Amino acid sequence: MTPQAQGDGNVSQLTYEKLRGAVAGGAVALRSLTELQPVDGPGGKVFPPTYAVNAGHKYAVETRQVGDREVQTVLLDSVASQANRAELALLEGWDAGELRFPVPYVDFTTENGEFDDVDRLTVLEVPHRLADAIFRDSLLDGTLFRLSEVGRAITDAQPRNATALFRYAPTALLFGQWDSTGPKGGLGSKFQRAYVSEIVGHDVQIGRKVGSRLDPLQIEKLDSEKRVYQHRNPEEVWTVEESEAELDSKGKPIYAKRKSGEGEDGQPSKINHGNIPPDIDSASGGVTISTAMQTTVISLAALRRLRFAGHSREAQVAARTAVAALGVAALVLQHEMDHDLRSRCLLIPQHAPRIELVGRDGAAPESVEVDRDAAAQILTQSAQASADLDLGWETAEIKLQPAPKLLELLRRSREVSARETPGE
Repeated sequence: MTPQAQGDGNVSQLTYEKLRGAVAGGAVALRSLTELQPVDGPGGKVFPPTYAVNAGHKYAVETRQVGDREVQTVLLDSVASQANRAELALLEGWDAGELRFPVPYVDFTTENGEFDDVDRLTVLEVPHRLADAIFRDSLLDGTLFRLSEVGRAITDAQPRNATALFRYAPTALLFGQWDSTGPKGGLGSKFQRAYVSEIVGHDVQIGRKVGSRLDPLQIEKLDSEKRVYQHRNPEEVWTVEESEAELDSKGKPIYAKRKSGEGEDGQPSKINHGNIPPDIDSASGGVTISTAMQTTVISLAALRRLRFAGHSREAQVAARTAVAALGVAALVLQHEMDHDLRSRCLLIPQHAPRIELVGRDGAAPESVEVDRDAAAQILTQSAQASADLDLGWETAEIKLQPAPKLLELLRRSREVSARETPGE
């Protein structure tokens, strides 16, 4: 289905009132279909994510039913990857002050600047959101997070009473969260993902790529008597002097080597010198496609299963609408962050974002438009409406500090990494 086929051709503006009506029962989902093309035009090669080798290539290829025909497709961006991109889009809006919602974070900055490269990690960046081990092993006002008032409330939150998660980390209700690292282990609360998106290429043809390297120094293979060794000083990396080599458990010098790559240990190629002969890669050589489709669905049915104990029906609808508004903002802001998925996979949308309100009866969905400013306004109105009904978001900063043991674990891990020979 192309975007031109969406709805009945009539497009209206998405407003807070329209979104609230959809959440209250007027629609089962919000859906967006976006057609994309490679930046170099139709027929341009793009590079999907790679997986284990299957059928001679490393791509996730499958046959799908699209309309009335079977289409050979390739996955260009997975549901999990799209969720991460949507979260980063929300974070960008939050950092810019355009969007206001709770974003708990762990601050890794120290007086000596030891971990300034980490800076901070927010709930929108860690893998398991507020249930992540990084939050678990951090302190809120000097108390381990799980033992704090906020942490205990998060641990006890369930879909049948999601008030605490809504208050402190509403994005977790949108993107889903499983509290598998908490005190309840695998029995920890599970919140289903309501925001589901992926990008799929149609009519895929597997390609090939070539590679080679010419060494300007023309360093060639060494004979068996004179090899390159791992230097006993990791900072030196390698040496041609056996007396400077690192020794194994039997006291023998260790040849330079890498965990990956072909070739004999101790040869210049192991330390990135020498020529690489021309090669054809058929396993991960990119693909050509007729078009790519980004399909995004925000399940209002999933949001309606969330309960907020002790609050009126009107307040619960308002809270669900606020979560849906976060999804709308994520969709619009991600569009404006562009679709640069990875090296040599930049896709260009063929139209502005358009959202469909999908009903329960199979009738043609209603198409609505929304831009960045409108999405931010809807989010503000949704949050205020919920707060007016005593079901609001936390407005104070939720800033954690890594526990000393977490910092020490990070420090020791970095020390080991620093001792390892580069390339291994």
